[in-house]
Amino acid sequence: MKFLLIQVSVILLFTLSCTQETSFDLEALESGILPTTNPASGPDEWLLAHIDVETTGLLPGYHEMIDIGLVMTNLDGDVLDSLFLRIQPQYPERLSPGAYNSNAFDPEKWKELQALPIKTAVDSIIAFHKKVAGDKNVLMVAYNCQFDTAFLDHLFRVAGKTWRELYHYFVLDIPSMAWGLGLTDLSSQKLMALYNIPNEPHIAEFHTGITGAMVNVRIYQGLLRYRQEHAINGL
Repeated sequence: MKFLLIQVSVILLFTLSCTQETSFDLEALESGILPTTNPASGPDEWLLAHIDVETTGLLPGYHEMIDIGLVMTNLDGDVLDSLFLRIQPQYPERLSPGAYNSNAFDPEKWKELQALPIKTAVDSIIAFHKKVAGDKNVLMVAYNCQFDTAFLDHLFRVAGKTWRELYHYFVLDIPSMAWGLGLTDLSSQKLMALYNIPNEPHIAEFHTGITGAMVNVRIYQGLLRYRQEHAINGL
């Protein structure tokens, strides 16, 4: 019975988050014109937003984002600009032990570090996007895209916004890119060892969204190099 009540509570919380009042025109968004180019035919008209988030747990809509790292690159992986934000969640008491061990989140420490309220954080992400991307199309890239996308979606919903106004409908997943090249090691450790790619810190206090986003960029650059070398070698 206790487990059932927890499930019902989580479902209700998720439903409430999905019905959050929004300030965007959903009908206009759904009927909007898709980009007239694609990365293959017009690469200079596209950018990549490499995103990594830290959270209070694994369940978006119940757990929340507590920081985000965002690195904007061109399609060749050249870094254009970056953003790192700490965010003060609405329900810090929902912090899971696993999340704490990963990112050392502490509400009082976050206040000292001037973590942003959710709406301010979302406005900052939108402002960064407009400054760097302008009118270019942007694809989101993440290491576990369904995780990062779900938490980003929830963050924007709470602020009455949608991330769909910023990023293309498709989201790129780094392990899937590697898998397509025959690299089925989901941790990317073999690729990182091959090209001496520095990993991010695994000490919780120094493990943040921006360290994750930067290592994702380095792995993406490694994948491009791997693809080029193997194409040259005819493999």
